[in-house]
Amino acid sequence: MSQFELKMPKMGESVEQATITRWFVKEGDKVEEDDALLEIATDKVDSEIPSPVEGTVIKVFYRQDDLVPVGTTIALIGTGGEVEVDSKEEVAQAVQTKVETTKQQEQLASSDIQPTRFYSPLVKSIAKQEHISVRELEQISGSGKDGRVRKEDILAFLSSRSKVPDSVLKAADSMPSTSQAAAPAAEQQQYRVSVSVGAEDTIIVMDRMRKLIAEHMVTSKHVAAHVTAMVEADVTGLVEWRDKNKEQFQKRYGEKLTFMPMFTDAVAKSLRDFPMVNSSLDGDKIILRKHVNIGIAVALPSGNLIVPVVQDADLKNLAGLAADINSLAQRARDNKLSPDNIQGGTFTISNFGSFRNVMGTPIINQPQVAILAVGTIEKKPAVMETPYGDMIVPRHKIFLSLTYDHRIVDGALGGAFLRKIADYLEQFDPLTLI
Repeated sequence: MSQFELKMPKMGESVEQATITRWFVKEGDKVEEDDALLEIATDKVDSEIPSPVEGTVIKVFYRQDDLVPVGTTIALIGTGGEVEVDSKEEVAQAVQTKVETTKQQEQLASSDIQPTRFYSPLVKSIAKQEHISVRELEQISGSGKDGRVRKEDILAFLSSRSKVPDSVLKAADSMPSTSQAAAPAAEQQQYRVSVSVGAEDTIIVMDRMRKLIAEHMVTSKHVAAHVTAMVEADVTGLVEWRDKNKEQFQKRYGEKLTFMPMFTDAVAKSLRDFPMVNSSLDGDKIILRKHVNIGIAVALPSGNLIVPVVQDADLKNLAGLAADINSLAQRARDNKLSPDNIQGGTFTISNFGSFRNVMGTPIINQPQVAILAVGTIEKKPAVMETPYGDMIVPRHKIFLSLTYDHRIVDGALGGAFLRKIADYLEQFDPLTLI
């Protein structure tokens, strides 16, 4: 019989590993093509993995809660004939050996770091980017299976290391390895916040998604130099156009017309005007993105947050943007997003106004270099120049705040980009056809 090796799929541009959260099959089960085999989770999305073939599950190599690098064989499916126990065990053992050998070779080849114990590609990548020496890496206490160093461990080490003067680090690095062995753990304990718990307090354990969000946010603050600029825009013309056309828009396209398509359109045009903001930073290399893919932050019923992506937003009209945004938001709330729906983002919009907030200073969604927050639209008095002199009139105003990475976006670029978004919104054509 022939065998099909089921591999851990790559679930996003920067995703190097995924956690198996649930198996729907066991060894010996027969499966049809497209049957759900397992559920996996990354820091971006949860997803069910269907079977690419029809056959019998011969061997499952990883268990629930195992963290597995992408590209690794996770199961073996027989695709023809009867499955014999002896041949199944022999094949499974051969494949397992092959997987472990190949995995170690790929990991060692993917980085300049040559450690004496196993490290995931993500951990090695962080170590390389943050200039963590092999000696330091070897001494990090791992919380994973068999003492394996996980992403949380290396980030905790970086957090503690950043609070120690360089002179102390250099002195410590020159000491014998036996003197360094307990240093990282001691530093982590020294800078950990101590929290007292009262008898009437309630303890809520973070779910997996909230933990990942927390890690992602802390990592972004550690990596990027955050700066925020703000402008107030007069969107009276846009508001009046929407009020006039929203019912007809829904009848024609079957879509609810919110303000997000207009905000997204203005951002997409501005990113084309200022391509440096549509970029990522890789060490000392600036990567200008060809596509304008805009992420829209969506609050989930669980209280967590996810950012589905509108692909090629600059190529779509308002009807196309509305359809994409509404569909992605609903699929996010129903936990039906696919991996393609949450990857490839080059810029993010966070709508603080949906919670009646005036403004906010969001954290950059790595590896992007900027994020826009839009506040609530308020009617307020404004001074306008007229042929008869200045007059105070009611206008619809909104605050826009741009948080950007000051490593590659300076004040002039960030300010001009934000002002351009405001200009597009203020100059919205009231004769725009739906």
